[in-house]
Amino acid sequence: MREIVFDTETTGLDPKTGDRMVEIGCVELVNRVPTGATWHGYFNPDRDMPAGAEAVHGLSAAFLADKPRFRDRVAELIDFIGDAPLVAHNAGFDFAFLNYELDLCGLEAVCLSRMVDTVGIAKRRHPGAKLSLDALCTRYGIDRSHRVKHGALLDAELLAQVYIELTGGRQIGLELAAHEAASNVVAIRPLAGIRREFRPPRPHAASAAELLRHRAFIQAMAEPLWAS
Repeated sequence: MREIVFDTETTGLDPKTGDRMVEIGCVELVNRVPTGATWHGYFNPDRDMPAGAEAVHGLSAAFLADKPRFRDRVAELIDFIGDAPLVAHNAGFDFAFLNYELDLCGLEAVCLSRMVDTVGIAKRRHPGAKLSLDALCTRYGIDRSHRVKHGALLDAELLAQVYIELTGGRQIGLELAAHEAASNVVAIRPLAGIRREFRPPRPHAASAAELLRHRAFIQAMAEPLWAS
């Protein structure tokens, strides 16, 4: 099964009030295993970047000024995500911005039935625990030392690892590896030109003398379980 783990960075919290998506990162999984295929884009939002948002992701208006608009790369993005389920952390937020940008392009929204929210999965797996991406990385021993600020592709890559852990993906990966190893077993054949001496099979039945000694040993026991 193909799935896309994705994350977005934005100018704020609500597209309905004029906030825009400025970055998206996508990671492809097949059968809960990363394939190495990713898709990433920065976008010029045609507006300023609030200081609070820039403090989170470090993307300034000056940095984004020469980047393409979302509409310029939307066809690539749609082609990459295809019809796969889309996995995100607090997915309602990311879906709202993605669908807002698609609507501005006059394109059909991504159906919410494709949404997979890792916050919801984490709540069921770890009720009462901290559910941030950082907290889940710590819980599962995922290295996030290189995450100084939020970044869509980096966060999607970390989330992919978290999602695999939340859904038992390590066991899935081990099963796949075992199956692959079994399918790659090569039969060992005798080397050409080497003649092997035939040896008759060794007898495994007890001899009459061995049976007599065994019976004597049993009879010497107080309450033998094996007495017939």
